[in-house]
Amino acid sequence: MSTNIKVVNPNIVQTRTFGSSPKPVSNPVVTGGFYQSKPVTVREMITRRINKTLCVCLLFTIVVTFISYYIAMNFEAKLNALDREIVRINTENLDLQADLDRYKSFNNVDSKVGEFKLLQKADKVMEVTALNSQEVAPLPPKTPQVPFNWAIGY
Repeated sequence: MSTNIKVVNPNIVQTRTFGSSPKPVSNPVVTGGFYQSKPVTVREMITRRINKTLCVCLLFTIVVTFISYYIAMNFEAKLNALDREIVRINTENLDLQADLDRYKSFNNVDSKVGEFKLLQKADKVMEVTALNSQEVAPLPPKTPQVPFNWAIGY
């Protein structure tokens, strides 16, 4: 690969070739696509520096935003899990409360029955063997009772 650099001096015209042997130049005019650089003004330098600073600030803000969004999504996922757990526990609590109310109702009925002596407890227990089971004890005659209106409630 060879690179040609032509240097034009009003007095001397030379050609230098890197990577190959030097060749004499017969044409003193420099040709080719060259980038023309304008002198950089102070205003352009300040504008570039401000743009670079703003780009760095923007990138920093974007990174902080992504990190904050990630943290917020993690907290939201944890809150959703806790919410599901709370709903499950509340449902279980409602079931337990219904069972407790039912048992309290049975206790209330039992205490009311005992208070009004609607059921009588046996004074003594008789044990019956298989031999005595064929004899049937006569039932006492039924006496008419006055009906008692009562309600079962909580």
